[in-house]
Amino acid sequence: MPNPTKSREGLPQISLWRRATNGLASFLALLAVLLVLLPLGAIFAYLMYKGVGSINWAFLTQTPKPVGETGGGMANAIAGTVLILGIASCMGVPIGIGAGIYLAEYGRNRFGNLVRFTADVLNGVPSIVVGIVAYGIVVLGQGHFSALAGGVALAIMMIPTITRATEEMLLLVPQAIREAAYGLGVPRWRTTLSITLRTATSGVITGVMLAFARVAGETAPLLFTAFGNQYWNWKLNQPTAALSLQVYSYAISPFDEWHRQAWAGALILIVLIVASVGAVRIAANRGMLKGAS
Repeated sequence: MPNPTKSREGLPQISLWRRATNGLASFLALLAVLLVLLPLGAIFAYLMYKGVGSINWAFLTQTPKPVGETGGGMANAIAGTVLILGIASCMGVPIGIGAGIYLAEYGRNRFGNLVRFTADVLNGVPSIVVGIVAYGIVVLGQGHFSALAGGVALAIMMIPTITRATEEMLLLVPQAIREAAYGLGVPRWRTTLSITLRTATSGVITGVMLAFARVAGETAPLLFTAFGNQYWNWKLNQPTAALSLQVYSYAISPFDEWHRQAWAGALILIVLIVASVGAVRIAANRGMLKGAS
């Protein structure tokens, strides 16, 4: 059999066909990335064009003005969004991570399969249905709308995403790491929390941020739960404003001034989501939230 043509370094030369195939595959991969980023860039650029001119100090510090008056802002809606998302995160993140740990470490049984199936189905349930469920469970139980009800609705939406992401990240941890801990006499529960989970921390955080970004802009569940408020509110058992609700209310109104503020509110909402996700990723990359590698 003849020897393949070799380069000056003594290594076989890569054929023209393989180089062309590699170049085509690289081009298609780059094109796919651009197609993914293009809609996001277009949305953000259009929001900047329509909304940045309406953002000022009054918009960030004042509550909405009555119909017919110019000015005002969405400060109460910004605060309400932070409050509702904080409630949702406090409930959804621990439950989601705990369920993911169970599925990865102890869920190789019928009950685990049932939990996985339920999480997958819940991931596909429309958000408005989740809002109706939260309305029936929390709002009717309390007798009124509240920030707590909004947080419960968003937490229900966060849990399945965090659960499945946590499970997949833990399953990527090599079994040899667990066996090494068992060999040193470390209990299984301690191995799971101190070694396995810490090893997969970066991936788990990514799953949490995906769930957070998904629910941060939801409107339909909050229509049935938080309901909205034109004034400041820090009480968990009272109706509360949110950026998504305020943008929706202003967008369907017939007033040009409210349309202008709706664009500004949408831009602020996107900026808050990007800033939150970016801050957590920076903290993780710098080791503040990062586990063992």
